[in-house]
Amino acid sequence: MTGVVVTGGPGSGKTTLIEALAAAGHHVQSEAGRAVIRRQTVIDGQALPWRNRTLFAELMLDHDLEAHGASASSPEVVFHDRGLPDVVGYLELCGLPPPHHLLTAAREFRYARRVFIAPVWPEIFGQDAERRQDLDEARRTHDVMRAVYPRFGYELIELPKASVEARVAFILEQVRPEV
Repeated sequence: MTGVVVTGGPGSGKTTLIEALAAAGHHVQSEAGRAVIRRQTVIDGQALPWRNRTLFAELMLDHDLEAHGASASSPEVVFHDRGLPDVVGYLELCGLPPPHHLLTAAREFRYARRVFIAPVWPEIFGQDAERRQDLDEARRTHDVMRAVYPRFGYELIELPKASVEARVAFILEQVRPEV
């Protein structure tokens, strides 16, 4: 069917929302960045954002291509914790030019036109072993995603600063014809 993306800065409640959608029985795809960090940390790999941002982006691209393929073949709507344009935004945030093959992937492998963006929310922001960014970087990430997604033809829908349950209801109401 189609993939529905939730994007935004770190610490804005995206992953919590995706986990709540999964708990409610919806199909989801996890965030590439966290998955890559977990795997690379276990093996003391180089594809970590604090070691090699370009390699980290390549592994996120690979993860997101696989996730996109899984959702494209699903008969159900699949909710994605970030999407391919997020990888473009990540590199731009780092001051690195996105390679041609990444731009091609972001143009060619499409999600639902409406993308949900979680606003910066200082009251819930927190750091952990995988999220080392501070609140300032969270704001800059949000701003980059707000700029990147429309360049690829997506319409951004801002999530309310509300309870997880209210956010789930908001998203399901917006995608109801597809769910």
